Amino acid sequence: MPYPKPLPPKFKLQVQEDETDHRLWHDVRAPDGKPWVFDREDEARAKLEELFPVLTGLEKYAAGPKRTRVIVMARDDEDNPD
Repeated sequence: MPYPKPLPPKFKLQVQEDETDHRLWHDVRAPDGKPWVFDREDEARAKLEELFPVLTGLEKYAAGPKRTRVIVMARDDEDNPD
């Protein structure tokens, strides 16, 4: 019996608000209060740069600690409304 093809991952944004505590990361939320979630990684990275231009710019040039990230979210059958 063949297994169904896995669903493609989704991507969400996170930011570290306190650079002194490297354990605390928070989801970046949209205006409606829900976390930003994207189907494509390049879209997620573009939104991260739009929302946090200074932090992402510093990270490009290694001018400070990494404080933004894009997380890959695995999906399962329960995520599919079909």
